Amino acid sequence: MSAPETQQDAIQAFIDLANEMKADGASVQLISTAMMRACAVYSTYVVAGNEGALRETGVEKLKEVFGQQLEVVQKSKLAQVSTKSSE
Repeated sequence: MSAPETQQDAIQAFIDLANEMKADGASVQLISTAMMRACAVYSTYVVAGNEGALRETGVEKLKEVFGQQLEVVQKSKLAQVSTKSSE
């Protein structure tokens, strides 16, 4: 696997891996929970390193950042639905 060139390439690589797991028989609930936990583990590593942990303020900040990303995705999804229904 080569390094992704863009954020969208990295996102797509994660989605592709999730789809492979689903095709291999894993439930979407298991995959979703595992991806969220992996995000939490990696985000903690980015902020605090391998040996560190987040304090409550760090946890709150990551919740806020995740919430913002969720809002971005949902706005995009709603725009796609709106575009398709107007065609």
